[in-house]
Amino acid sequence: MKILLDTHVFLWFITGDARLSEAMRHGIREPENEAYLSVVSVWETMVKHQLGKLPLPAPPESYIPAQRERHRIESLAVDEASVACLARLPPLHRDPFDRMLICQAIRHDLVLATADAAMRGYTIDVPGTPWQRPR
Repeated sequence: MKILLDTHVFLWFITGDARLSEAMRHGIREPENEAYLSVVSVWETMVKHQLGKLPLPAPPESYIPAQRERHRIESLAVDEASVACLARLPPLHRDPFDRMLICQAIRHDLVLATADAAMRGYTIDVPGTPWQRPR
């Protein structure tokens, strides 16, 4: 399965945060699955860090890529087709970062790893997994 990690899921995963369910943690580690972190999440992390809303143990420009590589999580670039998807996305969620992640999941046929209830308006549960699939 190809999984797009929401920003908070990535941060919880790399820090061992107890808010990340064991099922989700196991699924991200599962060698048969491919986990992705969008550059949108990297951007969001840097913005929140600069605003003082997200403390990190090292500067985000080095910390995030190092952790992504350490945990074998692939980078997902933003492409024009994913951005164009925003025009068709209903305005159920106001967060521009999350809306872009939904569009990337749609465009690249990825399931989404998120604990954000507001994003569930765009998704359905994938039976037997902790993942969400965009509608």
